[in-house]
Formats: sequence, structure tokens, C-alpha cells
Amino acid sequence: MSLTFKVTRNENPATQEEREAILANPGFGDNFTDHMVRISWNPENGWHDAQVMPFGPITISPAAGVLHYAQEIFEGMKAYRHADGSVWSFRPERNAQRLQASARRLALPELPVELYLESVRQLLEIDKDWVPSGGESSLYLRPFMFGSEAFLGVRPSKQVEYYCIASPAASYFKSGIKPLTVWASEKFSRAGAGGTGAAKCGGNYASSMLGKAEAVENGADEVMFLDSETRTFIDELSGMNVFAVRADGSLCTPALTGSILEGVTRASILKIGEELGLTPREERLNFKQVLADIESGDILEMFACGTAAVVTPIGAFLTGEGKTVIGDGAQTEKTFAIRERLLNIQYGRSADEYGWMTKFVS
Repeated sequence: MSLTFKVTRNENPATQEEREAILANPGFGDNFTDHMVRISWNPENGWHDAQVMPFGPITISPAAGVLHYAQEIFEGMKAYRHADGSVWSFRPERNAQRLQASARRLALPELPVELYLESVRQLLEIDKDWVPSGGESSLYLRPFMFGSEAFLGVRPSKQVEYYCIASPAASYFKSGIKPLTVWASEKFSRAGAGGTGAAKCGGNYASSMLGKAEAVENGADEVMFLDSETRTFIDELSGMNVFAVRADGSLCTPALTGSILEGVTRASILKIGEELGLTPREERLNFKQVLADIESGDILEMFACGTAAVVTPIGAFLTGEGKTVIGDGAQTEKTFAIRERLLNIQYGRSADEYGWMTKFVS
């Protein structure tokens, strides 16, 4: 599907000095580029009215469906500046396909993959100067879609808006990369069987926030959710998938049961693990057995992963019964080998044998 994008430039963009000051210390999700993309949908016209426009407030009716029935989905991806100044993204077609899967679950129209990719290209082309360079900085891209029809009735919205915005980003964790202490929540669930756990929608993140607050209250950095039916098996963290490195060389991650988001980073690590001599395994991980395997030395390392955090080691688990330290609390040999390989591909420092990178700006 092809649409012509109408481009309206921001008449009051950030000055070069303002932009450079932000890029020198961008934080994460605190600042935004000068423009955004919008594409509208309705049953009569399908996807139409594609625009690149100044970044700014969105006007919607107080009766818009998203405000009452949470008909909303989003994606998270990054753009990386390579050494030659070009701008690339990591497996963006996977994000486009996942947005489609989320749309199906939330009864929203599916945005064609090629239109998704073109929306990203349009935004990166006009705001290319916002893509930082150096270290692990990147431009975080947030495509999202919501029901905008003004109608108080429980049915799919007949008017939908898709947007893509961008935010320069430093490392997700302000304190730098260090092993996380993770609280295992036995009280709250992120998602349930038959629910929206496999979709990337705001409701899943809203339901995780109380568990995250509980984790902080107990001195942890992050929360990990167990399955809602038995509170036995590991699902995921508030916004990251989980991996375990075993002494036998296996690399284990919870199997996708419908309540776990299929992370793009997760899928990539399963491939990279093979390259590094590990044996990837997707299986249900009984949390109590995981704790026992940590104590026995069968599990040597654990880590969390996602687009924002990349790969982050887990040093210990906290439960109501106490603390279980993984190895010496800072055992990260395989974790950091995976992390480094992934980052080297993303930033163009090593060969991309998988064809994962897409160039958007030369």
C-alpha cells in the first residue's frame, strides 16, 4: 500500500544549540523531535491522509473510544547512527508485524508493513539531525495507534489514528548497566490467559505499575510477574523478557504462552545464543525450580532484555521469603557477550550476517 505524505515543516523547530544541548544529555523519553507522523483510518477510506507535521498536542473528543475502552496499541524501536553518519533501525519489519498482531487482538485495523516502514522513513528523514551519536545513544521511536471515534458504546472504533513520534535516548537505566535486583510478585499479575499479554498495549503496562511500586518498596529495581493461573511459572518483567544461562550451556527463556510479549530482542538473542555456542530453549520456567537451580549452581547467569534496556543482567531475586543471589551477584560473562554482539550489529560495528539492519537515511 502506498500513500503520499503531506509534509508540513515545524515553523519553530529547536535551534541547533537547543538540540545539541538535549543530545548531550538526552535522558530517556524526556525530549522529542520537531515532527511527528499521522495517518488516519475509517471504514470508507481505509488508511488515508498521511502527514508529517510539527510535533505537538493531539486534539480528540472527550468521548473518544481510547479514553473509555483503552483501544490502543504501540511499538518501541530505535534508530542508530553509524560511523559514516547513516541512520539505521534494527528489524523494523518485526515491529510492524507485531503492531499488526496487537491490532488484531485489540480490534483495530492493521497498518500495512510497507506503510509502517514508510512512516518511520519519513520521520527519520525530516528529523535526522536528532539522531544522536556516540556511546549507546539512539533515537527511540514510538509508533502508536488508538480509537478516536466519539462514541460511548462498547464496540471497535470506526475512526482510528496512527502516529509515530521520536525521542533521543541515552541508556534506559540512569545508573548505568549493573545487575538488577528483581522482586517476584506473587500478588499482582501483568496479564492472564486469553487476555492481551501477547499484545503491546497500554493496559498491560498499567497493570504492571502496582507490582513495580511493590518491588521498589521492597528494595528491588524491577518486578517479575508469574503466570496468573498458578503463580508458578515465570512470565516476564514489567517491560522485559527473561533469560537464564545454565551450566550445561543452554540458554532458556519462558515459552510464549499468550500472556508474554514476543520481544524482538528476545527473538534475536535466541539466534545470537547459537552463534556464541549456547543451546537456545523455549520452555516454561517454574520459578521455585529456578531458585533451586540458582542455589545448586545449575543456573549461572540470568538477564532481562528489551528494546529500551537492551540486555541487562539480573543479580538477585527477592521474594517474601528472602533473597536469592545468582552466582556472585555479578556473573555476566555470557550476558555481556550477547549484549556486545547485539549492540555491535545495531551500531554497525560488526557484520550483520542476519540481514537485521535497515538503512533509512544515507
